[in-house]
Parts: sequence; C-alpha cells; structure tokens
Amino acid sequence: MVDSSGQIDEIRAFNRFYTKQIGLLEEHFADSPLSLPEARVLYEIDARGHVTGTELFRELRMDRGYLSRMLSKFVDAGLTAVSPTPGDRRSNTIALTPDGDLIVQRLNRRSDDAVADLVHPLGAAQKAELVDAMRTVRRLLGDTTLSQGPVVIRGHRLGELGWLVHRQGLVCNEQFGWNIEFEALIAGIYSQFEFAPEAPAKQLWIAEQDGAIVGSIFVMPSDGLPGSAQLRMLYVEPAARGQGVGAALVAQAVGFARQKSYQRVRLWTHTNQTSARKLYAGAGFHIVETMSEHNFGKDLEGEIWELAL
Repeated sequence: MVDSSGQIDEIRAFNRFYTKQIGLLEEHFADSPLSLPEARVLYEIDARGHVTGTELFRELRMDRGYLSRMLSKFVDAGLTAVSPTPGDRRSNTIALTPDGDLIVQRLNRRSDDAVADLVHPLGAAQKAELVDAMRTVRRLLGDTTLSQGPVVIRGHRLGELGWLVHRQGLVCNEQFGWNIEFEALIAGIYSQFEFAPEAPAKQLWIAEQDGAIVGSIFVMPSDGLPGSAQLRMLYVEPAARGQGVGAALVAQAVGFARQKSYQRVRLWTHTNQTSARKLYAGAGFHIVETMSEHNFGKDLEGEIWELAL
C-alpha cells in the first residue's frame, strides 16, 4: 500500500511517541507489586463491578493463558473472589475483595499523580486542547465507551466568530465542494452581524457539547424589509448530526424572532442543502422565490424560504 499522503507515517509516529509516554507512566508502578497489565485488569474488574474471564479477554485482548495465570494470582493474593455465574455453570464471575478495592484505590491515586506530573508543564488552554484531541482520537477510532454529554445552546463568545467562519468554510468544501469564495462571503456576513445595531433585535447562538462547538445559527434584521428577520448561517458539525441539534437551533431562532415581534423570518439556501431544507420545512417555512446562481465555484439553484409569525 502506497501512503502518498503521509498519514500512515504520522499515525505510526504518534504511536511511537505515545508509547514513550505510556512508558513514563509505567515507571510510577516501579515500587508497586503489580505490573501495568495487572493494574489494567484490576481497573477493568473495578469498573465493571463483576465480570467473567471471557468478558475480560474480549475487552482487553490479552493472551488467554497470560490472563488466566494473572487471574489465578489475584485469587491467591486475596485481591479477587470467584463465584459461579448465575444461570451458567460453565462460567465464573470475578469481583474485587475489600483488599482488592484498597489496592485499586491506591493505583488510581498513583495514576492520577502520574498524569498530573505529565501534563503539569501545560497551561489550562493546552490541557483542554489535549483532552479534546484525545476524545477526538477515541471517537474517530470507534471507542464505544465514549459517551456524549448534553447539547447546550448559548450565546457566542470572543474568538468564536473566526472559528465559525473556519469550520463552515471547511465543512461546506468537504460536503458541497464550495471554494474559498464561500468562506470570504460568510466572513463578511458575520462581520455584518457583529456591527449591526442592537435594534432591531439580533442574536447568535452556539450549540456546545462536551466543551466543543457543534453548531450555530443567528438572526438579524432583513436588509430593506422592515418587520422581517433573517435567519442565517445554520451549521451543525458532521459528527454531531442526528441528535436534533439543527432543529433545536432553528427553533431557538424562530422563537427569538417571535418574541421580538418580527412579522416573518426569511432565509437563503440551496437545493443541494437537503438536510437544512428538511429542517426548514419541518419548522413551517415555505419557498417563496427560486433563482439560478453560479456561486462558490458551482452552478446552484438558490431558494428564499419564509415563515410568517
């Protein structure tokens, strides 16, 4: 296999680097009676409360004989107890004893201290960046234990307008093939929003999940149409789709326009933006105008949608 992009080399380089970091963490077990693999098995038993040997084998992917000898060692040391699995006489359930609980508590403290030492030179923003990157690696490689927190919709903060321009430019290039003209256009649109007067009312919302921006939308007065609000720049990160983020953002924008006594909400979209069009139709918008365009390096069919309030 030819890796012309260099991606495989980068992944292997990361693995080599991170293996060194794991080695540094393992040094913290030097004065412990347990090896790092043994600690990992105890962690897994502790996390599950009770588990079978087969479940440990599947989860940890260790050599079956090595794992079996390790589990026997734990029983002999009084760290785990084994009992028949209810309903399955061929299987035994493994759980920690009080001594095992105590050992795991000590190992957890040792691990926490080791990681704290590792990231101590980093500032708060760098630590947050590191954690986000690690979550991204886990998510992309299919870590099924990675749970997603709730989506929070809030106002925007300093530094986020540039991020929105950056992400939407990339997402629309990947999804629709739109060129840099789109990024330049939306940079101007966000600038218009920020410099627009406070009245008539305007607002921009960020959808945040697990500390990361996963979507946004804003409302401002329609240019030259008194009593009309313009819904603009609906965006949802590809990884966050399917959770109702887009629908929640549209509902937030429409509710705001209604609360601020706008008579209607308008928006501009294109026929290839199928997901967004479904959201608009679901919220009660309908098409009032169509036009053929050549924008962002593509021939497009533009649409103006409107919702009377």
